[in-house]
Amino acid sequence: MQKIIPVLWFSDRAEEAANFYASIFPDSKITDLSHFGEGGLRAKGTVMTATLEIHGQRFMTLNGGGEPFSQAVSFMVNCETQEEVDRLWQKLSEGGVEQPCGWLKDKFGVSWQIIPIALSRLLGHKDPEKAKRVMTAMLKMKKLEIAELEEAAE
Repeated sequence: MQKIIPVLWFSDRAEEAANFYASIFPDSKITDLSHFGEGGLRAKGTVMTATLEIHGQRFMTLNGGGEPFSQAVSFMVNCETQEEVDRLWQKLSEGGVEQPCGWLKDKFGVSWQIIPIALSRLLGHKDPEKAKRVMTAMLKMKKLEIAELEEAAE
């Protein structure tokens, strides 16, 4: 059993959010739904929690009232290819807000960082001038473009 499980707190969209996230990431599934009973915060039978698994990582969504999301907590997705960056960026930003440097807020207000794994290598280049050019290029982007970051390092 996973020791620590991130829980995303929603007003009343926990099941919708769980279905949305499970539809985006390959090898994802909803593993459990729980419902409010008599005397709960919502009508009896309304979804209280949805547990889902994304790439082997368990998450829970909860209908607890209010949606207090901020960038203080985000989910970073390490992407192997530009195609993966593009696909996740398109799906997660739909109805949300694109932000600088590979960040976005999805339609629920949850913050994501869609980051190509090449970025760490490029920012850590042994030539500090090349690393600085990569940083400058990244700061001008919303969705990160691997080819442009690599070009900046040349």
